[in-house]
Amino acid sequence: MLTHDRQTKILSILKERGSATVAMLTEVLDASESTVRRDLAFLAGEGKLNKVHGGATALNQEFVRLEDNIEEKLTKHTDEKRAIARYAAEQIFDDDFVFVDAGTTTLLMTSYLKGSKATFVTNGIEHGRQLAKKGCKVMVLGGQLKESTEAIIGLVAAANLQKYSFTKAFIGANGISEKQGYTTPDTEEAMLKAVAIERSFASFVLADSSKFERVSAVSFGSLDCACIITDKCESEKIKKRTVIKEVLL
Repeated sequence: MLTHDRQTKILSILKERGSATVAMLTEVLDASESTVRRDLAFLAGEGKLNKVHGGATALNQEFVRLEDNIEEKLTKHTDEKRAIARYAAEQIFDDDFVFVDAGTTTLLMTSYLKGSKATFVTNGIEHGRQLAKKGCKVMVLGGQLKESTEAIIGLVAAANLQKYSFTKAFIGANGISEKQGYTTPDTEEAMLKAVAIERSFASFVLADSSKFERVSAVSFGSLDCACIITDKCESEKIKKRTVIKEVLL
């Protein structure tokens, strides 16, 4: 395949999929890894794609390489997160059995749950502490503690989740895109989120508008597996794929 044809094909794949790995492109193009990497470097230099570790993403998407710790996250998009958290809390009724994912927006949600008679399960250490302070019945999953996000993760936590059937789950995400769905940087956190969604009658992803058209390393669900509560979504393609509630600030 000629260089021009190969690079055109790469751009076509990114337009369709949103992202692609070097390994996948090597197979599809029947080219060597070094050739694909040179093509990606050239196209990135031309401003036609985003070159990321192990592959590339389309220009309209941002690849999230690193995850902020919980203190850093709490300082960003605070007004939007509070509005989302308030609306999410209003969706919980006294007879609900609820999973609350670790994350800053879900943490803010706990401040609006004082006196709730619902039962809560969470993998967030601080989430459990705040729910208990509000007088809520709360259980914290056992498992491995991730220091940066204060989340309980891993196979033990996932096995514990399998025992429950939730009426509602409230999940955080680092990225939302049409092709990749909901994504997060950590494989074990992604596994836990996916299990929680699977075990819930209704699932809600809490995400401020900065999360749209961002992609992290690991997908934990397609768009239609959850409703999205956000401050604003400008993507008509995403709106066609799932239920979206835009809250007022």
